[in-house]
Amino acid sequence: MRKLKGIRLAHEKRTAEQAFVTLPPPQKVCIPMSMHMGAPCEPVVKLQQQVSVGECIGTSDAFFSADIHASISGKVTAITDFRMANGNYCKAVEITSDGLMTPYEGLAPVSCETAEEFFAAIRKSGAVGLGGAGFPTHVKLNPTHKIDYLIVNAAECEPYITSDDRTMQEKQEEIIASIRRVMQFLHIPECYIGVENNKPQAIKILRECAEQDDSITIVSLPPIYPQGAEKVMIYNITGRIVQEGQLPSEQGVIVINVSTMAFLEEYFRTGMPLVSRSLTIDGDAVNKPCNVTVSVGTSMREVLTYAECRFDDVRRLIGGGPMMGGGLPSFDMPITKTNNAILAFTSDKPVTTTACIRCGRCANVCPLNLMPTAMEQAYRKRDKAGLQALHMGLCMLCGCCSYVCPANRPLVESHRLAKDFLRQK
Repeated sequence: MRKLKGIRLAHEKRTAEQAFVTLPPPQKVCIPMSMHMGAPCEPVVKLQQQVSVGECIGTSDAFFSADIHASISGKVTAITDFRMANGNYCKAVEITSDGLMTPYEGLAPVSCETAEEFFAAIRKSGAVGLGGAGFPTHVKLNPTHKIDYLIVNAAECEPYITSDDRTMQEKQEEIIASIRRVMQFLHIPECYIGVENNKPQAIKILRECAEQDDSITIVSLPPIYPQGAEKVMIYNITGRIVQEGQLPSEQGVIVINVSTMAFLEEYFRTGMPLVSRSLTIDGDAVNKPCNVTVSVGTSMREVLTYAECRFDDVRRLIGGGPMMGGGLPSFDMPITKTNNAILAFTSDKPVTTTACIRCGRCANVCPLNLMPTAMEQAYRKRDKAGLQALHMGLCMLCGCCSYVCPANRPLVESHRLAKDFLRQK
């Protein structure tokens, strides 16, 4: 098997045997209008308007965007300027529940006869990449190049997170049916489902479900982080290299998260757009690690309360995994479409950063053979040409370099700032 470099982590999959528990709908939700890559939506509802579950409350004319829907029924009680975890602002719609969870009138199973109808339906679903990136699914499934391979990303290589694993074990039929639907409308001849081999039950279940379909292959991958990174998975499965500035579709490949695939089939069967999110709750400040399904816009405090979080002990709150996830400023942040985990930890010890000792460990583990220390130095000098020559655009911000650095250099933070610097220029 082809294999790019990476690191071995303690996976801490404590919730792998915890089936999803659907929490009761909250009394109030706050739904940001930016839960995806691309243009934020604008609210299409007014104060005091009655809305139903699945009703569109935010949309945009921009192609690179995804509609947003009400996750509970009730009245719109506020439309505010909302500060997201990254510090940027967007509009947010607050809905106070009427306790009924009334579905939007007219929702019904979705049928498509043509590829155009298929793409339009996916856009209406509000689907985005549920692995955390939030790439609008209707954009990904409308490529301009011939596609040879569909890759379903089920690696879930970050520590703690098991929501994709549970989805594979609980919704295997939906996943396989969704794969067949996508292959049909995009005329894709082969599909590979990439799963790390530390999920043997998921691999077994998927192989049994797809055993009669020669076009679908479940690939058991070594549990080396960042196995689930798009470029890494494409190379490890197909041997194709996505160049800097390229989309995977330009190499004849589409990669979709496994939970996104499961949602798409549920949407076509019911007509209900993306209004709930399944995620893992874990960390050493959580007494009851679990996998839950909640309404989008639910306060994280409510979810953490269910998981018996010791709020007074929390020193670090992360949305996503500990490697690529982002710090959260408050327990009261809402659950969004891209939240696949909330991790609460009791320790956030400061580290002492020292000068680079030129040991080369960062370069030795970089999956894309980049030079992390050189990129850090180029950014400190604000050297645009130097950053471009070092292929800063290829960096995935996976954090492998920071993880192994004996000098505790904040390499991944520097690389994130460097990417922003290049975009501004």
